[in-house]
Amino acid sequence: MAAEPGSCALQSSLNKLLSAPSGSLRVRSQAEPLYFISLERYGRDPNFAVHFPDSVCASDSLYDATVSDGHCRIRVSLEPRVNGLIDRNKLRCGSVVRNVVFSACDEGDGDTRTFHICSLDVDSACRSDAALFSLSSVDVDTLPWVMSQEPRLNPLRAHRSTYLPLWNNQDYSGEAWRPTPPCEPGGEDTDEDDVVEDIRPVVSLAELQRRFLSGSPRRRGALCVRILHKSRLMYYGKSEQNCECPYKAELQVADGSMSVCVVLWNSVCLDWYRRLQPGQVLRVSRYRVKDSYSSHGGQDADPNIEISLNSRNPAAKVAIIPKQQISPEWGLPDLPHNFLSSCDLQSSPHSTVCDVIGVVVFVGRKERIRSKDGRRSEFEEYRWLQLEDGTTDQQITIKLFSTSQPDIQSRIHPMALVVCTRLKLLRNAVGSATTFVYLTNTPFTQVYCTGTGSHAVMPYRGIRPVRHFLQWLKQVDEANMLDRAVIGGFFSYPPLPVSLQRFMERMQGEVGLISGVELKLQYERLLYRERQRFIVQCTVTAASYHSRQDMRRMQNSDPLTAQLSPRVPRQREGSDTFKTPTKRKLVFTPGTSHSSSRKRLAPPFQQTSAEEDAENDFSLFDGAMEFLVGDHDDDDEDDDDGDEEFSTPPSSPMRSHLGMPHVALETLPWSFCYERRHVQAAAVGMQTNSFQKLLPLRELESFSPAQCYTGYFTLTMRVLSDGVMLDVIFFPATPGNLHWKPLPLTHDNTWESVLSHGGFSSHAPPPSPADLIGNAAQLANRRLVCVLEACALGGDKVELILNRAFPLRG
Repeated sequence: MAAEPGSCALQSSLNKLLSAPSGSLRVRSQAEPLYFISLERYGRDPNFAVHFPDSVCASDSLYDATVSDGHCRIRVSLEPRVNGLIDRNKLRCGSVVRNVVFSACDEGDGDTRTFHICSLDVDSACRSDAALFSLSSVDVDTLPWVMSQEPRLNPLRAHRSTYLPLWNNQDYSGEAWRPTPPCEPGGEDTDEDDVVEDIRPVVSLAELQRRFLSGSPRRRGALCVRILHKSRLMYYGKSEQNCECPYKAELQVADGSMSVCVVLWNSVCLDWYRRLQPGQVLRVSRYRVKDSYSSHGGQDADPNIEISLNSRNPAAKVAIIPKQQISPEWGLPDLPHNFLSSCDLQSSPHSTVCDVIGVVVFVGRKERIRSKDGRRSEFEEYRWLQLEDGTTDQQITIKLFSTSQPDIQSRIHPMALVVCTRLKLLRNAVGSATTFVYLTNTPFTQVYCTGTGSHAVMPYRGIRPVRHFLQWLKQVDEANMLDRAVIGGFFSYPPLPVSLQRFMERMQGEVGLISGVELKLQYERLLYRERQRFIVQCTVTAASYHSRQDMRRMQNSDPLTAQLSPRVPRQREGSDTFKTPTKRKLVFTPGTSHSSSRKRLAPPFQQTSAEEDAENDFSLFDGAMEFLVGDHDDDDEDDDDGDEEFSTPPSSPMRSHLGMPHVALETLPWSFCYERRHVQAAAVGMQTNSFQKLLPLRELESFSPAQCYTGYFTLTMRVLSDGVMLDVIFFPATPGNLHWKPLPLTHDNTWESVLSHGGFSSHAPPPSPADLIGNAAQLANRRLVCVLEACALGGDKVELILNRAFPLRG
């Protein structure tokens, strides 16, 4: 609904700024809440100190946002001092903010004014769900702008031509990245020599290299080459550099004589990166030839060339040649492929580069790790996939980082057919006779997935390994595969060794044991979806078990710091306790419990009728599942004294309490629902930058936890060095569980063995949770070296997952 003149409170607040001299006034918004409906990131440039003279900011990022009160909207830049809130996903698209202080600034181009948010308060009691509900009847795209004209879509406080993705620097983001070829380059950068080059006969790459190395003139004729491989985007922007479009991408191309590297620079990436694909044939002219950096890799390396495509001096000319116009005289090579099956991978050597095809049975949540290039602001985003191809019982496990194909990678879901090219095989030995194999990216990895339109154009469809896979696919029991399909949740691979000695040998000098205080410092520095491993020496003070039925009834809430008192039930300070019924037994002492029912939220405000039908269909199925599952998960523990949650004081004064006593929605693996696959994919993904794409995380509550996960344990631990208390989640690996496989070794299923192996023995029936809890006294006073996987889930939520706990002898 459009605002009547004078009816927009936000407009009224900002009118004072529009009529005042730049920088002379700041204004605070009215009492009504404001909503963040978009959030976009870009890199700093050398003018940072001019725009923000009072800010000391360690981050290389700046942010622009679109803010609305529900009646009008305004595009603003954000004070760098709020970056920390964004980095931890406390301030995000959909956030409700109050006490917003605005200022106005001159753009430096005439009388143009832009707005800036100097400070704000995030309403922590209101989440993204609240914004969805409050604006459910509003089409935010039709809201009027505070300024009469639509603001520019370029970054407001840096000389950059594009925005970056919120959570990595490898994907493209925004409409500036052309999905179609650009128009012909203008005549202003075209001279007579360029025209001559365009009409010259095609020159081979080998002849081009010979002439360049012999010192021949620059003009050498057009090239006709096939794209063999395409790299992911490389963003090289730095805060001290003023490059408007600091991108490059590489193409490995070849003709009948040899192969070379073609580099797309700067705005050429905007024009061509999305359009160019492996297998295409290009005619290229107005290029530069340079020595290849790869030729300096060793004394015995042959001299080589590199071809650069720039937007000026000269402006490169690129054209895609239709298949019917490709001349056989060019002798272009076919697109190379090296498809390996799951069976082949088991015997292939380390670092083999290969392609794979399979049907997806598991898609993990997205996580981030800090880049190894030393730049503290750089993160790499990844997720785990598991594929089946029918050649063995072993899944093809892939740690898939960004491939600069966000439109495809965001739509990968179970039951999809996926092709991944140019992956590298890694062999990970965890014992003298046990090796785990998985795949990960190379710079030229590409992904193709059904439902994205990418398979139809790829030339691999007719080769033998792909035909064999498609033949097997006709015989697959789809219902059985769908029952096993899992989406989201914590995942760790490959499994760690089962002995402390072997684990320490594998670390090879990496950071070892840390104290509780060091853990706390690192824990609090984790940014949104950042994953990090910690090793601490602990002892267990409490153990609890939460059944799958408890997981289905779980209500999620923002965690606060836990405080424990002697013989007093655990309670989160300043909030209600978690509402999950639990079966808990202390290693030493009993106490009380808390429980209540779950509250459902309204669905997203913008859904198509098909999505609404799917929601309705699933709600019937969901209700039926509750009857089918019933309460039988609890029957085995009727004799247990514990529908209660207990706490016990540590043996020394507690200084901090880290972790979450109950599993978060993001941590759980969920049974895949094909009818609502897009809802699930969005719910397990990372925070979006667009209000239209926003989906409440709690939508996951309408799904069922994966069938292969019967429950989880919570262990309360005390760090021996300084008494810091930890709540850690433990998912024991169970035979038939696809994701947390223990090593195929026999053990006695005692607590010590289960924790050091990461799960139950595959050679004996697993003990019941009641038996394990009943035998929890085995852990009393045992010193354990614990391997913890920490991941920041957003806001103040940081999970701690116990991967291994090795007992110390003596």
